[in-house]
Amino acid sequence: MITHAKYSVLLAALLGLSATAFAQTPGIDTAGTVGYVIDQRSYVAKSGTGLCWRTGYWTPAMAIEECDPDLVKKEVAAAPAAPAAAPAPAPKPAAEKVTLSADALFDFNKAILRSEGKAKLDKLVEDIKSVNLEVIIATGHADRFGADAYNQKLSEKRSAAVKTYLVGKGVDANRVFAEGKGETQPVTKPDDCKGSKSKKVIACLQPDRRVDIEIIGTKAQ
Repeated sequence: MITHAKYSVLLAALLGLSATAFAQTPGIDTAGTVGYVIDQRSYVAKSGTGLCWRTGYWTPAMAIEECDPDLVKKEVAAAPAAPAAAPAPAPKPAAEKVTLSADALFDFNKAILRSEGKAKLDKLVEDIKSVNLEVIIATGHADRFGADAYNQKLSEKRSAAVKTYLVGKGVDANRVFAEGKGETQPVTKPDDCKGSKSKKVIACLQPDRRVDIEIIGTKAQ
């Protein structure tokens, strides 16, 4: 015979087991509210047609795959997707300027490339193979001797000769820009090479007779 005291203990034990079963059962929210009717085996009770019995406390948030698969899929679909990783920033094109003496490329007062000049440009073409090329800017310059118009034309012819050679070596013509600055951008200072035209002064002005080649691009991966 079960005494009142023993019955109380037994009831408490049964309630404890029941609470544990509910807490471990799908369809129960964090507050312990039961969304589906649970049978004695701790399974969701179903009707004769296989439909789950819901309690009066049921909400869509308590839906489980076994009973309401469509609602569960909607919940999953509604969950915010993890933000996509930001793409790595594209490398910023860098510029590298190569200054070649006009005398190393051409004979004095000429715009036809010498063999030594072609060799220097060949090396340049080889070097840019490691670059994702954006553009090459070839700028011709002249010293102060001669008429302005003549020096301008000479500087343009020299930069055009450089472009023609580079294109002939496979560089995209649309990526090579040639221009001439005549005598307007000397490297030497006004007091560096004083005197009238002479071999000494012409040699002193040699840095002004040049072709600047600016290569803009990014290092190939």
